[in-house]
Amino acid sequence: MGKSLVTATTTVDPSEIAKFEAMAAEWWDPEGKFKPLHMMNPVRLDYLTAQIAAEFDRDFSQKSPFTGLRLLDIGCGGGLLCEPMARLGASVVGVDAGGSNIPVAQAHARQSGLEIDYRHTTAEAMADAGEQFDVVLSMEVIEHVADPLGFLSACQRLLKPGGLHLCSTINRNAKSFAAAIVGAEFIMRWLPKGTHDWAKFITPDELYGLLRQAGLDPVDRKGFQFNPVSWKWSLSDRDLSVNYVTAAVKPA
Repeated sequence: MGKSLVTATTTVDPSEIAKFEAMAAEWWDPEGKFKPLHMMNPVRLDYLTAQIAAEFDRDFSQKSPFTGLRLLDIGCGGGLLCEPMARLGASVVGVDAGGSNIPVAQAHARQSGLEIDYRHTTAEAMADAGEQFDVVLSMEVIEHVADPLGFLSACQRLLKPGGLHLCSTINRNAKSFAAAIVGAEFIMRWLPKGTHDWAKFITPDELYGLLRQAGLDPVDRKGFQFNPVSWKWSLSDRDLSVNYVTAAVKPA
């Protein structure tokens, strides 16, 4: 990561970025180190697209229903969320503080025939430049930043009034330690050991509080639930014990 990204106004944690840069080339390998994200991605997309469609009154029976919406994916990695959002018609900007992720994302977008604006930068730098979006995604990012409130405040600045913020992360409890660290890193070896720091996990109530402090109004939260029998993920209204997602709106 370039030194220019580590400034007094950034919430980037260089040690966290280094973990994901080391895995950059594997982003699009469904059996590689990002297998958990590939498995979860259909459920994530179902939730994200439903929330965006509801907030902006979009009809999926129409071609390119997200046309006219400007969307930012913070921590875009290889573009696993950017590409489907672009296919739905959104004008997509994907940013990542890990510089080696960007060429991977750009190359895959070209292969897919998609126009996506990928940038090696941070949420804070984007906000300082006055960029604004209808939708801001921060999926599996907040548990890796140095200052969660500062990060969410940057997300709030990046939203237009009435804009939608969607954030997923991992709860902090004994079950999440067993599932996200012991299970995913040590037993299943889906992720390299040390990918997650349990102390950085955030409970749903804590995240709602941080969103409010940042000037956003939380409107929804759901759990992403993994079934080890069917080997599939599903959306849950009740079980937010491990992976979960929130939706929040910037007041108009």
